[in-house]
Amino acid sequence: MTTAGAVARARATAIPTSATLPWLLSALLVGLALYYLVGIDEGAVSVFGDTSYVHELVHDARHFLGFPCH
Repeated sequence: MTTAGAVARARATAIPTSATLPWLLSALLVGLALYYLVGIDEGAVSVFGDTSYVHELVHDARHFLGFPCH
């Protein structure tokens, strides 16, 4: 037998948009940067010049995630 005072109830609290928006935008920018570096940067048309350092750095991750690169 339980008493009414022994039952804990969870209450939802509202989180204001102004507190979460900077975190969401930062996560979006970091995610897009990672997507570019792993999925799109091919070395030949890289924003980092004519070197393919970024491509070689993430080469195995590209194959593991299913991005074609050859």
